[in-house]
Amino acid sequence: MQKIDELITQNRLDEAIRLLGKQVDAGNADDNTYFTMGKLLWRLGRRSEAMDAYNRAVSINPDSPANVAIEQARAIFDFYNPDLLNP
Repeated sequence: MQKIDELITQNRLDEAIRLLGKQVDAGNADDNTYFTMGKLLWRLGRRSEAMDAYNRAVSINPDSPANVAIEQARAIFDFYNPDLLNP
């Protein structure tokens, strides 16, 4: 996880996501792996993929901080009103 943290600090998010994906592929992923992946995907604007990662984290650990991220994401989605953008 140290290498991933370094990549995040350097704003090399795509590389960090790739490393997290390798952990998933190797079967070494826990809820924190998916939660971190979700946060990075969200930062890159890949909202649907982020929600999938958050949901996977919660399926592994119902007490995961991904629960809060899901609630916050839903609040953002509920707030968004495309009609306001088209006068």
